[in-house]
Amino acid sequence: MDINRYSPSYGIAQKHLTKLADYSIEELFEIMYATKAMKAKFAAHERTIILEGVTVALLFGDTSLRMRSALEIGIRQLGGTCVNLPYSKKDMEAGENFKDIVNVISSYGVGALVTRDIPQNELEELCKFSPIPIINSNNDDFNPLQALCDLFTVWERKGKFEGLKLAYVGKGENVAASLIMGAIKCGMEVAVATPQEFAMKREHMTHAEQYGNIFFTDNPAEAVKNADFVYTDSYNYHTPATAEERKILNPYQVNNSLMIAAKHNAAFMHPLPATRGIEVTEDVIDGKNSLVYVQSENKLHVIKAVLALLIK
Repeated sequence: MDINRYSPSYGIAQKHLTKLADYSIEELFEIMYATKAMKAKFAAHERTIILEGVTVALLFGDTSLRMRSALEIGIRQLGGTCVNLPYSKKDMEAGENFKDIVNVISSYGVGALVTRDIPQNELEELCKFSPIPIINSNNDDFNPLQALCDLFTVWERKGKFEGLKLAYVGKGENVAASLIMGAIKCGMEVAVATPQEFAMKREHMTHAEQYGNIFFTDNPAEAVKNADFVYTDSYNYHTPATAEERKILNPYQVNNSLMIAAKHNAAFMHPLPATRGIEVTEDVIDGKNSLVYVQSENKLHVIKAVLALLIK
């Protein structure tokens, strides 16, 4: 389906956002168009108070500079308020549970709950009980908000999805799982290069392949051949890679030699934070074809779009 022939209704049937596998192509396109509208209003300094009188709660199990900043700023720009909930694994182990949490906070007038570092199986159990939208900002399995901002960045850059190739190189973790699912659903060609030690989970690979052909390899040069976008992720976020792990991942570093194997002027993407000189060289991430700061800005607009669509 061609996104540019799609007519948005600015509405989706989904109540929650925990993974992109739950979303249809049309719903992904709805988010893309809503993000485009949000960014245009932002650029025009036009107020959008869709969330006036609404409180959004953040339940974060780990730290996040860009995601938390984009959420808190975006909620305020939409006229809403934000509250940070205390979260402790010790409390959960001592008898606290998500069913009680979500039913109590919804009774306080909270319009949505954004989570981070909540295991996917617990998150999906939470959604069964929740009267309010649940949004997964990141966990060990998926990072749907990041993938959505990356997809929007692709569309903004090229004006289409079909006929484009995305190559993902490095560790096949949560960002990769969400990005690949979204990209293949939107009609992109996808190639993934990971070492066997850091391959994507088999269930994530199999699920994504239901929507199109994905080329999996352990050779990064094969993956990036004719790619329009080359994407990698951090090796050191929260848990630094060991010397042995860095040795395994070293051939997957995105550098000028690897970028040359992609299309001429192929764009580089990274969700940040990045360790220059480890998963990517400084000349690539800070070069003219890097989109990392555009991705980071677009995270704000995607978050606002998702909140506007999910909070009825």
